[in-house]
Amino acid sequence: MKLFPFILFALCPLLSASAADKPAHLFILTGQSNMAGMDPKLGFEPEAKIAFPDADVAYIKVAVGGMPIRYWVDEWNDIATKHGVDVAKAREKDKSKGTLFYPRILEQFAAMLKEHPNAKSVTFCWMQGENDSKTGLHAPYADALKQLIANLRRDLKHPDLNVVIGRISDHERINPPAWKIVRESQVAVAQADPHGAWVDCDDLNNKEIKGVMTNDLHYTKPGYELLGRRFVRQAKALIEGKKAAENGRPE
Repeated sequence: MKLFPFILFALCPLLSASAADKPAHLFILTGQSNMAGMDPKLGFEPEAKIAFPDADVAYIKVAVGGMPIRYWVDEWNDIATKHGVDVAKAREKDKSKGTLFYPRILEQFAAMLKEHPNAKSVTFCWMQGENDSKTGLHAPYADALKQLIANLRRDLKHPDLNVVIGRISDHERINPPAWKIVRESQVAVAQADPHGAWVDCDDLNNKEIKGVMTNDLHYTKPGYELLGRRFVRQAKALIEGKKAAENGRPE
């Protein structure tokens, strides 16, 4: 997997007038390379303006390629141990034994909240899982993801936090059994959460490589644009108390 050696950060109001006075819908965009590759200006922002014409929309983005879920979840060691994972071996190449990105989410969210104190909703958009699949760390994934969501609801003081999970695509060439389990876990977590929905990415990565159509690891430019739109569309349904698209492809 290509490693993106940077963190993308944006604190972006999409509608600028009277931000401190208007209700706002806040988004947290985070994950690994396919979140890093999604440019919110090309899909997410235009869709948000359509979805929420009378409110401010703002987001933060913390995304780095090739990162495992343990870099977001402080309790990962204990969760993994319960699933029979040799934590020391799993972390032997880690630059950090703890979390790297979760504290940055909290810091950047606090800054966003100062700009938009009248938060009508907060939505967590997650696009990650390829790393845990290819390294065989699929067993603790579902519990780690549920813990991450619980931590955010607690620390952001938003028990009604909406959750939209991007299901990793049908690439599946690196570690097929683990890939399948992570995909199933992501949908199961989303469907079991009363404020949850998921996004299908199987049609976002279709690329012609040397004349052959391939389910690539990373998405096409139109694919990334559609990913952003689907995040917003699923979030809109959750925010309005409607049923999100069960097939992960909201129109």
